[in-house]
Amino acid sequence: MQKRIYKRVAAAIMTAAMVVTLVPQVGKTSALAGETEQSLEAVAARGTYEQRFMDLWSDIKNPKNGYFSPKGIPYHSIETMIVEAPDYGHVTTSEAMSYYIWLEAMYGKFTGDFSGYGTAWNVTEKYMIPTDADQPPTSMSKYTPSKPATYAPEYQDPSQYPAKLDTGAPVGSDPIWSQLVAAYGRNTIYGMHWLLDVDNWYGFGSRGDGTTAPSYINTFQRGEQESTWETIPQPCWDAMKYGGPNGFLDLFTGDSSYAQQFKYTDAPDADARAIQAAYWASEWAKDYNVNIDTYSSKATMMGDYLRYSMFDKYFRKIGNSTVAGTGYDASHYLLSWYYAWGGGITADWAWIIGSSHNHFGYQNPMAAWILSQNSKFKPKTTNGQADWATSLNRQLEFYQWLQSSEGAIAGGASNSRNGRYEAWPAGTATFYGMGYEENPVYKDPGSNTWFGFQAWSMQRVAEYYYKTKDVKAKQILDKWVAWVKSVVVLKADGTFTIPSTLSWSGQPDTWTGSYTGNPKLHVTVVDSGTDLGVTGSLANALLFYSKAANDESAKNLAKELLDRVWKLYRDDKGVAVPEARADYKRFFEQTLYVPSTFIGKMPNGDVIKSGIKFLDIRSKYLQDPSYAKLLDAYKNNKSPEFTYHRFWAQCDVAIANGVYALLYESNPNVDYANINPTNGTFDKAVGKQADLSTTLSMQGYTFANLSKGTTALRLNTDYTVNGNTVVLKKEFLSTLPLGDTTITFNFSNSYTKPFVVTVVDTTVVVVAGDVKIQMFNGNTSATTNGIAPRFYLVNTGSNSINLSDVKLRYYYTIDGEKSQNFWCDWSTIGSGNVTGTFLKMATPKAGADYYLEIGFTSGAGSLNAGQGIEVQGRFAKTDWSNYTQTGDYSFNSSGNSYVDWNKATAYITGKLNWGIEP
Repeated sequence: MQKRIYKRVAAAIMTAAMVVTLVPQVGKTSALAGETEQSLEAVAARGTYEQRFMDLWSDIKNPKNGYFSPKGIPYHSIETMIVEAPDYGHVTTSEAMSYYIWLEAMYGKFTGDFSGYGTAWNVTEKYMIPTDADQPPTSMSKYTPSKPATYAPEYQDPSQYPAKLDTGAPVGSDPIWSQLVAAYGRNTIYGMHWLLDVDNWYGFGSRGDGTTAPSYINTFQRGEQESTWETIPQPCWDAMKYGGPNGFLDLFTGDSSYAQQFKYTDAPDADARAIQAAYWASEWAKDYNVNIDTYSSKATMMGDYLRYSMFDKYFRKIGNSTVAGTGYDASHYLLSWYYAWGGGITADWAWIIGSSHNHFGYQNPMAAWILSQNSKFKPKTTNGQADWATSLNRQLEFYQWLQSSEGAIAGGASNSRNGRYEAWPAGTATFYGMGYEENPVYKDPGSNTWFGFQAWSMQRVAEYYYKTKDVKAKQILDKWVAWVKSVVVLKADGTFTIPSTLSWSGQPDTWTGSYTGNPKLHVTVVDSGTDLGVTGSLANALLFYSKAANDESAKNLAKELLDRVWKLYRDDKGVAVPEARADYKRFFEQTLYVPSTFIGKMPNGDVIKSGIKFLDIRSKYLQDPSYAKLLDAYKNNKSPEFTYHRFWAQCDVAIANGVYALLYESNPNVDYANINPTNGTFDKAVGKQADLSTTLSMQGYTFANLSKGTTALRLNTDYTVNGNTVVLKKEFLSTLPLGDTTITFNFSNSYTKPFVVTVVDTTVVVVAGDVKIQMFNGNTSATTNGIAPRFYLVNTGSNSINLSDVKLRYYYTIDGEKSQNFWCDWSTIGSGNVTGTFLKMATPKAGADYYLEIGFTSGAGSLNAGQGIEVQGRFAKTDWSNYTQTGDYSFNSSGNSYVDWNKATAYITGKLNWGIEP
C-alpha cells in the first residue's frame, strides 16, 4: 500500500499551480542552450543509468502519457482517482513543481539544453507563485510588521472548529519584512503556494471567477486529526461567492464579522528543493557555458522569503512561548511546516505568520549551505546570508538531537504545544526550549510514520556531505546508513522491500550541544513495501553518501535498488507498482465535520452541511473512469488495487539514475578542479623540515585561497602560489599538531578540494604495536562544558585481540577539580560494552593532569586482524563547568574526521601498544 498520505496544516488557507513543454527533437535546442548540439555519437555513448534517466524524462514529457495539463502544469499523478495529500490526481502541489525544476536541471546536465529548466521556472512563476493580481500590493503594502497577525488557537479535532480569534493574545514583531521590501522593492511574497486545482475540477476558478483554470485551493485547516479524508476544499481567494454567507471562512475561524480575503500557504520543503535544484543547474550549466543566472536569482529571492518558515507562528519567543518576541528571539532557524500570508480583497490589510511546528523531514541543509556559502546565491537582504548560515548549523543539530539509537531520525519539535502555547509536561525533552513531538503537525496517520521522510530528508544531508565533507553530516549519515542497510531487504528472487511504516518509542535526550546516542529513543519497522518514489530517493541518498565516504556497500545497495525497480516495474509510462488501498472505503464512509449552524454549497451545487460524507461534496468522482472499480470493491468488502504514476515518484527514480551516472558512470574519477598530489607528510624533526607542494589542475575554475577549518591561510606567509604550483611553507607546517590536518583548497563557485598533511616527528619514538588509534574531537571549541573524543581503534596485527584486554587514554587538564561523568554516545560494539574511568596523574605533564581511560567489557568480544571499532565518547564535570581544551595534550584542534593520532595511547594487558605518553 502507498503510505504517503501525509498532509500539511496551516492557520491560513493554501493553494498552487504549474506547466509543460513538448519533447525536444534530438539536435534541436534553443538559444538558452548555448547552441549546443546533441550529436548521435553522444547519445550512443550514454551509459546505462544516464540512458534510463533519458528514457524516463521522455516518458514524463511525452504528452500522450498525461503527466502535464494543456497549460504545461505537472499533475500530482496521471491517474485521477487518488487521495493522498491532494484529494484528486489532477490537483497538484508545489512539491511536484520543485521536482519538475530538478528534473529539467539534470536534463540540461546530460544534454546542454537548459530550455526546459527555464520553462519549469517560468511555469512556477506564472502558476505556483501567486502573482500581484492574486496578492494585491495595495493590500500587502498595508502589512504592519509590528502586528503580523491575529492569534487563533489550534485544536486537536475538526469538531472543535471554528477557532475563535483572540485580539488580546501576545503576538511578536516581524524582523525581516523591512529587509525584504528594501532588497526587492516589492510588497508581495515570492514563495510557492502548496496546492493547485490544475483543471479547476472543483470549480472555484481563478480569483473566484468560477471558470478559469488553474485555481489556488486549500484543504487542511482544522487541527492534527484532520486527515485528507476529513477536509473541506476551499478557495484561496474567498470572495464569498461559494460556501455559505461568509464563504468558507466561518468553518475555520470564529469572528464577529468576515471580510472577503485571499490567503496562501508555503510548503518550505518544496521551495528548498527548488533552490537545491537551481544550484545544481547553475553548476551544470557552466559545463556548456550557458548563462542561467536569471533563474539563480529567482531561487535566491525565494530563499530570502523562505526565512519566514524560520519563525514561530505568531513571532513568540522560542523556548518562552507565552511571551511576544521582539525580533530574532522568535526564530528557531529551522524549516518549519509552513509559512502563510493573506489580506483583504475589498479592503487594504494583510497578515503573515510563520509556524511553530518543526519536522525533521522538511529540513534541507543543502539549501542552507547554498544560500549561506555560494556567492551566486547570496540573498540580497542584509541578514539573509547570516540567517541561513545559522540555520545550517541549527538543522544539523536538529538531526543529531533526533537520531534514534538505531540511526533513524525521529519526528521534531514545537514551540507551541497543542497549537495553543501550552506548557510541556514535566520530563519532555527539549531542543532550544521547544518540546519533542513524535509526530509533529498531524496524527492521522502520524507524520513521522512514513519512511519516505527518512529518504527525502537524508538525501539532502548526503548531498551536503558530498559537497562539504562536514563531519557532523558524516556522523549522522554513518549511523543512518548502517540502519538503512539493516532494514532494506534484497530477496534472492530478485525482488526487494524497503520500510514503509515506522513506529517510535521513548524520546531523545534534551539537547545540550552534542549527540548522546539517545539510548531511550527507538524506531521499529512496522511494515515494508515497494514505494518506488521513496526507493529512488533512498538510492539517491546512498549514492551521494557512498561517493563521499567511499562506502562500496552503500553504492552497491543503491545500484541493486535501481536495477530491481527498472527490471520489475518498468512500463510504457514510466515505473509503477500495483497498490491495494484499504483506506479507500473512506470514500463512502468518512463523515466530514460541519457545524450544525453552517449550510453552504460547492460550486457544482454539492451541499455542505452537518452529516455529509467525503463523496457528498466531491460528487464529480462518480463520473471518474475508475469509480465503477472503486464501488465494486467496496460492495464486495475488498481493497481496490490501483497502479499510480505519481509525478514526483517518476522524477525521484529518474534523478537517482542520473545521480548514479554522474557519480559512477560519467568520468567517475574526474572532478572539476583538481590538485596533485592530494596529501603530503611533514617531519618536525630538526634538519628534516621541508615545504610541501602540489599542482593545480584548473579545468575552467580559478584558485581563490587556502584555509584550515574556518581560518584563511596567509598568502606569501603560510603558502605561496607560482603559476599552477602551490607551496605550503615549512614555517607554517611546523605549527601543525602531530597527525593529519586537512588544508582546504578553495576555488571559484565555492568548489573545494582537500589536501591532507600528515605531521610526524622522527625525533620522538612512537610506539606502534598491534593496534593504532585514529581520533578527532567532536567539539573543537576553545572552551566547552563537554569534551567529546571520537576514537577508531584498529587491529593492525595478525591475531585477534580480546577487547577486554585493551585500554585507551585521552589526556587533558581538568581546569578546576570537580567530579566527572562519562558517556559512550555510540559504539559499533554497543555503548553498554564501553567503560570510562577518570584518573588523576601523580605528576602533571604539559597539557595533562588527568586522563580518561576507556575500557571494554567481556561482552565487547574480540577485534579481528584488520578490523576496527568506533567509540564516540563524551565527558563533563557534574556541575557542567567549562574545560579549556585548546592546550590539552590529546586534543585534536583541527581534525574533523578520523586520523592517526599518537597523542592518545592504547594499552594491551597494561603495556603501551600505541602512541606517545605526555
